[in-house]
Amino acid sequence: MTGPVSLLERTACWAIIASLAVAQVNLLTGQVLFGVAALLWLVLVVQERQMRVPAFFWPLAGYAGLTLVSAVMADRNAPPSTEFDPWRSLTDCKQLVLFLMVPIVARLARGGRAMTALNAIIAVGAAGAIVGVVQYATRPVGLDDRPDGTLSHYMTYGGVIMLTLSAAVARLLFYPAQLVWPAIAVPALSVALFATQARNAWIGAASAITALLAVRRLRLVLIMPVLLAVFLVAAPSHLRDRALSTFDPNNLSNRDRVAMLAMGRHIVRDHPLLGVGPDRVRVVYPQYRPANAVNPTNPHLHNVPVQIAAERGIPALALWMIFIAVAAVDLFNQVRGGPAKPVAAAGLAAIVAMLVAGLFEYNFGDSEFLMLFLGLITLPFAARFRSGGAGEPDAPVAIGAHRPPKPTDLKAYAE
Repeated sequence: MTGPVSLLERTACWAIIASLAVAQVNLLTGQVLFGVAALLWLVLVVQERQMRVPAFFWPLAGYAGLTLVSAVMADRNAPPSTEFDPWRSLTDCKQLVLFLMVPIVARLARGGRAMTALNAIIAVGAAGAIVGVVQYATRPVGLDDRPDGTLSHYMTYGGVIMLTLSAAVARLLFYPAQLVWPAIAVPALSVALFATQARNAWIGAASAITALLAVRRLRLVLIMPVLLAVFLVAAPSHLRDRALSTFDPNNLSNRDRVAMLAMGRHIVRDHPLLGVGPDRVRVVYPQYRPANAVNPTNPHLHNVPVQIAAERGIPALALWMIFIAVAAVDLFNQVRGGPAKPVAAAGLAAIVAMLVAGLFEYNFGDSEFLMLFLGLITLPFAARFRSGGAGEPDAPVAIGAHRPPKPTDLKAYAE
């Protein structure tokens, strides 16, 4: 399909952009918009009879396939002492539908639309951050009533804010032609992130920002120790103590995570090929719980690779790691020499943040987080192509080059 962009495509494009933005503050609305975009995208695919996707989509699709196999075999593969519920794992697999975010964004957010999507994500994320800041200011200080924005859990909220903050810093560093409003969004997002007291998100965001500074200019990494020193001096005592507790081996949360790592190793040892099935770690938890564990049960093992291996097996983990590796290499190359550096930098930061935070929290299992993550890592691929038909060539317009924008750039943004 060439020529003027159809009303169908415009509607689908705005639906997926709105879905990525709104999912940060309301999952149901974001998923409804995602469903609308998916239906319209399917019509476009049928019309064009082709589908262009980034290379990392294929190992992700393989991971989805092995997840389904694990779900079907879950009750045969689980220990006989556990409860029999053949639908638990299959029901959990409904989240795999969100993997369609990759081909949908790749088709609908092409060219300048990718930058529009990134702007929308940052703008709505900053608004959601203000909600969290207000909650923090009006609630008692402590771990029992942490800000969760408009989402269901403070940990999910912290993960989403982490991704949006990383994207805002990427835009600030790699698109200097427009600095004012991202510079306003970054402090709001930062305060909201600190307010969640989610240490995994703190470490993930710090790692992502450090990576962005290193890619932009290596000596900029020296900023991070300065920011850390300012935090330790100026932060309220409860936030400073929360940060320092990360290194305390006697901290109850730290002890429980160490115990869960041992659990995961034992589960994988007993079920290496297909795991115990999606959403069945909580079922086998009592059987594998070591004596040094703190909590009597947990919904997951608070570590993305360990959780995947325990639930779905080592082959699924291998495909997931290939998916991440292929995406990371492609995004790094795009940041260094691609046509849409700020968008690519946001995607690369999302991967770093997810990987580091995912060592302490199963963020890949949160739908809000997953939708935003897959969108951010796919937008750079979409930006390489002009908006319009599937057969259009690579977009020659450089988005975010370190120079004032030309009229052709602004025209591309408006497409």
